[in-house]
Amino acid sequence: MKLAYFDPFSGASGDMILGAIVDAGLPVKALREEMGKLPLAGYSLAAQKTQRGGIAATKVNVKLKGHPHDDHPNRHLPDILRAIERSDLPDDDKRQASAVFQRLAEAEGRVHGCPPEKIHFHEVGAVDAIVDIVGSVVGLRLLGVERVVCGPVRTGMGFVTCAHGRLPVPAPAAAELLKGFPTVGTEVEGELTTPTGAALLTTLCDAFGPRPLMTVTAVGYGAGAATRETPPNVLRLFVGEVATEAEAEETDEVLVVEANLDDITGEIIGYVLERLFAAGALDAFLIPIHMKKNRPGVILQAIVEPGNAPAIEQIILTETSTFGIRRTRASRRKLRRESVEVETRYGKIRVKVGHMGKTLVHAAPEYEDCRRAAAEAAVPLKHVYDAALDAFRRR
Repeated sequence: MKLAYFDPFSGASGDMILGAIVDAGLPVKALREEMGKLPLAGYSLAAQKTQRGGIAATKVNVKLKGHPHDDHPNRHLPDILRAIERSDLPDDDKRQASAVFQRLAEAEGRVHGCPPEKIHFHEVGAVDAIVDIVGSVVGLRLLGVERVVCGPVRTGMGFVTCAHGRLPVPAPAAAELLKGFPTVGTEVEGELTTPTGAALLTTLCDAFGPRPLMTVTAVGYGAGAATRETPPNVLRLFVGEVATEAEAEETDEVLVVEANLDDITGEIIGYVLERLFAAGALDAFLIPIHMKKNRPGVILQAIVEPGNAPAIEQIILTETSTFGIRRTRASRRKLRRESVEVETRYGKIRVKVGHMGKTLVHAAPEYEDCRRAAAEAAVPLKHVYDAALDAFRRR
């Protein structure tokens, strides 16, 4: 299995991601040909070698024909999705690129308090950003990449000036997109990870953590627009093969955060669990125990990404009666997962599939899809589950 591992040690933006893919071996001519299938005119695409902090990297440039760079038209989400859907790109490319824009619009909508379809994309809707997003999806496919993993994402500090004015770093949309994913704050002034970069990584990558065991065949460096030398303003990309089928399974590290509680009400416990999940806990639950002085109690336990631990710990320390928490680092081994969409008499339902090597181990319909379909058809939820599994087995 060919794997791509993004190492955003100096942040990530759309042009850095696309530049790293080109630097790792994607021919610019092939990229241009594929991008020509998108109904998007009035631009040219070029790539050139440059230096950032002594590292040779590729900078991808999109030039508009006959328009000043700042005169890009504003676009709404439906405009961009229609353009992608009308293209002659493969269906998987359309689906992934549309998912990136959908996720980005939802984050912008939460920040600005309006529906995603009403968002003016400004820079994100400009031609160069559309090329960055669609080009990155196309580029990974042309490289033959089957799975994408990413390291912790770096963010800077200070402020950034954009179409909405002067905003704190990370920009509010980037902060929304990175919720639930491992991030590392730095003392570097400026915007290291842009909303476009955050949307691409959090949509396309199916795991975040250390680089998996792999035989690296190519390393690419994508340069950002800023000429910052320390740290070098580049994104690194490793492309290679996982050593064996067994090693293609997901592995990562998590933190188990827990506290013993014996003097807290059920109402507060329920509220705390809701907050932990909203803050990005991978799981949170209670374990009944018998404590000192013959008191019945519970262990409140949360499984979290290492970068998200401080937020989870703050909730437990401020919302419960505990005076301390315990942390345990744990490694996880997970089945390699993919999402498959099946057609049922209740509509399209996504099914989450788990593999060990080439062997199918589990298939589970997505709850939200089934819940929606059951409500629309006014049938029991289990009927939709059964229909989705039957459709998956028949495909």
